[in-house]
Amino acid sequence: MQIINWPSLSDVEQKQVLNRSPLINEGSVETQVSDIISQVIDKGDVALKAFNQQFDQYDTADLRLSDVQIAQACSNVTQNVKAAIAQAMANIETFHQAQTFKPVDVETQAGVRCELRCEAIERVGLYIPGGTAPLISTVMMLALPAKIAGCDKRVLVSPPPINDAIIYAANACGITDIYQVGGAQAIAALAFGTDSIPQVDKIFGPGNRFVTEAKRLVSQDNRISVAIDMPAGPSEVLVIADDQANPQFIAADLLSQAEHGPDSQVMLVTTSAKQADAVNQALATQLEALPRKEIAEQALTCSRSFIVKDLKQAARVSNQYGPEHLIIQSAKPREVLTDIRAAGSVFLGAYTPESVGDYASGTNHVLPTYGYSRNYSSLSLADFSRRFTVQELTPQGLAGLGEAVMTLAENELLDAHKNAVAIRLNELKQSVQ
Repeated sequence: MQIINWPSLSDVEQKQVLNRSPLINEGSVETQVSDIISQVIDKGDVALKAFNQQFDQYDTADLRLSDVQIAQACSNVTQNVKAAIAQAMANIETFHQAQTFKPVDVETQAGVRCELRCEAIERVGLYIPGGTAPLISTVMMLALPAKIAGCDKRVLVSPPPINDAIIYAANACGITDIYQVGGAQAIAALAFGTDSIPQVDKIFGPGNRFVTEAKRLVSQDNRISVAIDMPAGPSEVLVIADDQANPQFIAADLLSQAEHGPDSQVMLVTTSAKQADAVNQALATQLEALPRKEIAEQALTCSRSFIVKDLKQAARVSNQYGPEHLIIQSAKPREVLTDIRAAGSVFLGAYTPESVGDYASGTNHVLPTYGYSRNYSSLSLADFSRRFTVQELTPQGLAGLGEAVMTLAENELLDAHKNAVAIRLNELKQSVQ
């Protein structure tokens, strides 16, 4: 990776070197995705089957997997894979069960009761990337929180042919509606519905730039009302390392994200130029053994190493970048953590590779990318529900609060608001006379 001396850069240059991969901003993506969405709206299942043939070279007779197909796929999964899925599911369930909403019910003043309640989103669509890297783990990261939250309709979509382990994990997590369709067309189907695929209220799941763009477009379409979890696009990681960190560990962590796709991006921020050189050497060695070498090499062309003066500056660089994954490999990583403000998920210490969060530690790996960690959070149980407030006033409560409400309404020139209180207070006065 290119090695850059961060303190020597101007403010403008610093912003430039933190730019994401240019592949993410290809101008043609929006046009292509808009056309795909339009075709799905117009032609429904016919368009989905045509896109399966065009993009995945797969002839789909039925978009929905039958019970027989699900059972056959599950029987094909080896016992060691099933055991790994079971262990990951247990940890993910434990962490997300701990996030169960606790209702709020308080009396803000005498006779004024306010509540915060929570209800599950009824219909959710879960997008599972497939292709060259079928993300079995994403099934658990989406399906388990949806189940725990109590979402009634849980629909899963993934590019065909769907990996047997994806189907097994979905079944183990209580998903019965599995559809063979991926890409922007799958997002369009979830948003607008087709004869086969039901329309949902919210769409979850990471994907490539086409999926991310489709999620953005449908969430802004005034013809429907569908929400998305977050802007979750190509993978990225930033590693903060001091001169004591193991360069082999760092290189392995960088490559674990670079292998996702050519539009992935990995960054190293280190206090040591010697460390940056050692990591580059380790990258070159480890690349040769990777089956996805070509993909990782493409990602590395848009990746960089930065030399900073100290770990405080390293934290500032990381916060400016806002990484999806942040790995802190330093002698005292929790001291660095106190300065971190923007990251999707943080991994502390030499023996906490990003891979554990991707699969089985228990945290959720669906995270904001492209700097959105500065204003979006990692996926949690709360994302599968919506909260609403309740208020209830006694006559005495309104009497104690009404004057303040009427004064504020009058100063906002909203007389009807004032009258809604005044009429009630007048009735109260008359009732006691």
